[in-house]
Amino acid sequence: MNNIHIEERMNHFRVQGLSLLFIEQGQISKIEHHGTLEAGTNQKVNTHSLFHACSISKFLTSLLVMSLVEQGYLNLDEDVNKKLISWKVPDSRFTKHNKVTLRNLLCHLSGIVDPAHSFPPLNALKEYPSMKDLLNGKTPYCKRAIEVSNEPWHAFHYSDAGYCIIQQLIEDVMQQPFENSMEDFIFKPLHMENSTFSTSMTNSHEKTYACGHHQNGELVEVNYPTYPYPAACGLWTTPSDLAKFLLEFMHAIKGASQIGISAKLAKAVLEPQGGKEWTGLGVFLEGAQHEVEISSLGWGVGFQCMLVAYPYLEKGFIIMTNTDVGVHQMQGIIGELYRSFIPST
Repeated sequence: MNNIHIEERMNHFRVQGLSLLFIEQGQISKIEHHGTLEAGTNQKVNTHSLFHACSISKFLTSLLVMSLVEQGYLNLDEDVNKKLISWKVPDSRFTKHNKVTLRNLLCHLSGIVDPAHSFPPLNALKEYPSMKDLLNGKTPYCKRAIEVSNEPWHAFHYSDAGYCIIQQLIEDVMQQPFENSMEDFIFKPLHMENSTFSTSMTNSHEKTYACGHHQNGELVEVNYPTYPYPAACGLWTTPSDLAKFLLEFMHAIKGASQIGISAKLAKAVLEPQGGKEWTGLGVFLEGAQHEVEISSLGWGVGFQCMLVAYPYLEKGFIIMTNTDVGVHQMQGIIGELYRSFIPST
């Protein structure tokens, strides 16, 4: 890492707490923790401090899908309506020739466009909604029913709704809540003990969670923002747990998966989809072949984070913060730390 004074840059951007981790040669080479879980306290960030990973959740959802595909529960390329039970993608003129599939949902090319002003954080005063009601437009989180607005594969539209459909499909097929499948197929086998998709924070666990902060350094209104659509953006975790996940992905590419994902399916995550060289399955791509870079960014109320990896080179970078600095990750402290890591790749 190039010379960069992390705590000085944290003060500059008013970042309250930060954890970062580097992977080199297939091993964790550096872990650092800075700042506090909550502004104005002495609760220091440590290796067990959970941050809200926001949309990094989509990368984990993608690998869960691959695990279920490998075991024959799901199919990447069949019409998702064949296995959806609780809710169906509405048929329309847009789905006449191309159907909505897991593959085009994972890469945001399904033709589904999120309604305006949809998918805010969970309001703690409201009941946790069912995914069926959310997809039918019957909740405050999405007031319009989800439908296909463009022909699948025609155009890229980043979509939380698409991942809600993936979640509903997994729940229908596995006959259990999404978070239970994630526990069974990802968290437990990889010993990710500091990771959860739960939307409830019990008092006994509050000290391990980082509180969210605004760009002015003040606490967000709800200290621990949660989202009632886990597959899209519900993950709370640590860089150390994300490193276990990332190293598993690197191992899977080499045919050495701990959770039974074949090298073929792992490499499918890295393949450009729909003629778009920058979108893979649950991740974004830069470069090609053995120097391909994958990235997954999280940005939500009070939090920003980033996961970057070069799977074939067995290198990676994970940073999590409990502050929304108000600018894109690459324009804030996360971007500065990312660029300090790049020369070593």
